[in-house]
Amino acid sequence: MPNLVNRLVLQELTDDFKEADGMLVVSFAGLTVKESEGLRNQMAQKGAKFRMVRNSLALRVLHERGLKLDGAHLTGNTAIAYGTSEAAVHAAKVLTSADVRKAGKVKVRAGVLEGTLLTAADAAAMADVPDRDTLNSRILGCISGPARGLAVVLSAVPSSLVRVLKARADKLEPAAGETPAA
Repeated sequence: MPNLVNRLVLQELTDDFKEADGMLVVSFAGLTVKESEGLRNQMAQKGAKFRMVRNSLALRVLHERGLKLDGAHLTGNTAIAYGTSEAAVHAAKVLTSADVRKAGKVKVRAGVLEGTLLTAADAAAMADVPDRDTLNSRILGCISGPARGLAVVLSAVPSSLVRVLKARADKLEPAAGETPAA
């Protein structure tokens, strides 16, 4: 019976991880069910899934996928957060947030982003990556910035000339209204 269960879990993990562009391997020693559900719900808001796995089965599935994790990454209580690249970045933000770090129950051990194996430090650094909307707005600013600067420079000369002429006209109007001295 255990072999059948292991094969079913192995197949399910293979199907889940096949579609995942990003993953975080974490240890969660001492995490209560309520805390685990809270983390799972926070990650699910952006499409990331959080699953506790048996180390031997996870190692096998990841090796089949071409990721050479060693046994040090998969020891003790292990969970994997996985999903699209953007979901994995969101999961990294959740798992490295101040509240989670303060509790000290969850530690990022490794990560995978678009087929590249990441160290624990690199996986935790994914939390510093801005979300897609922020990146898009920064790119748009880089593209439109030079054009905006050119438009400002080109309009500066005529507008300066107009301001000088207007100041001169304002100065001459009171003089034109004066009566000549006889």
